[in-house]
Amino acid sequence: MIETDALLALNMLPQTGPVRARRLMEAFGGAAGVFKATAEQLQRVKGIGPETAVIILDWESTVDLTGERSRMSEMGITLLTADDETWPENLRQLHDAPLLLYVWGRVEPRDRMAIGVVGSRKATAYGLNCAKKFAFQLAHSGVTVLSGLARGIDTAAHEGAVAAKGRTIAVIGSGIAKLYPPENRALCERIANGHGAIVSEFPLLTEPDKQTFPQRNRIVSGWSHGILVVEAPSWSGALITANNAADQGRTIYAIPGPIDRPSSMGCNKLIQNGARLVLDAADIIDDLNVLLPVQPELPAAAAPPNLSETEQKLWDALVEGETALDTIIGTTGLPAATVSAQLMRMELKRLVKQLPGRRYVRIS
Repeated sequence: MIETDALLALNMLPQTGPVRARRLMEAFGGAAGVFKATAEQLQRVKGIGPETAVIILDWESTVDLTGERSRMSEMGITLLTADDETWPENLRQLHDAPLLLYVWGRVEPRDRMAIGVVGSRKATAYGLNCAKKFAFQLAHSGVTVLSGLARGIDTAAHEGAVAAKGRTIAVIGSGIAKLYPPENRALCERIANGHGAIVSEFPLLTEPDKQTFPQRNRIVSGWSHGILVVEAPSWSGALITANNAADQGRTIYAIPGPIDRPSSMGCNKLIQNGARLVLDAADIIDDLNVLLPVQPELPAAAAPPNLSETEQKLWDALVEGETALDTIIGTTGLPAATVSAQLMRMELKRLVKQLPGRRYVRIS
């Protein structure tokens, strides 16, 4: 058995898990060596009892390796392992890192520069708008948006990144052949078709359940350089992901919300307890520039695009740096309503940033 097939089979075995699997691989020099070991040798490995040893020895009765390979081929799924160049470097730090990742789409080296975006499944219009705006800005600036494909905030974050023609990775809590939620299939196809990838550590036919989602969450937090919590009540799976991220040494960012809304209580509490309050994606991007030794490799879209005639007038009016709205209106000669609406669009493109006092400044 070649090493890749052995790794795939080991990942499909019941009652092993990534921690036990890695102990086995260390003991026998790789995944292929595990399947050559005797029952006695297997049981010398910590956490491997007689029952698990029998499962490993009789692996072909529980693992349909040929069927899994056939399904992968039909669906265009590839495998990503820790030996691959594009393996997320941050995942190496996890003691329970996945053995491998099934990939629908493409994971690229630049996806190591990722921010996880999480929040409530029952999001408000405020939360959905924030998720789309922040994800759009992050993706447009060359940062990969990582989320879990769940309804609500996750879905909005993926949509914002795709709208920016940027990168997004959806880490799902099921096998890729059992996409959940099913209504996001069209979104998955758009992501896989040039905007990132759908990834999972679970065999293709794995159904989602209460155990698979927490396992998924550790990958979201472990892969990311930081986690942005957009909107979450006081008890939320998003807060569990944030806590995991904090334990993993990641930075926690949170968007504040009204103090009288239960949907914002989790974010406000995170801020109260030390999470970084963010009002714009630039707050996160600036922080990444300080934390990381290498500046983000920005895609071509991050540079100022070909501006429309109106955008060019506004861009020229900001040449002196921080500029008041009234000054911009006077300089351009454009109607106030046109200036305000166009500046908002330019903010979404991360061309300009609004400062306190209705002042604006170029970003690019």
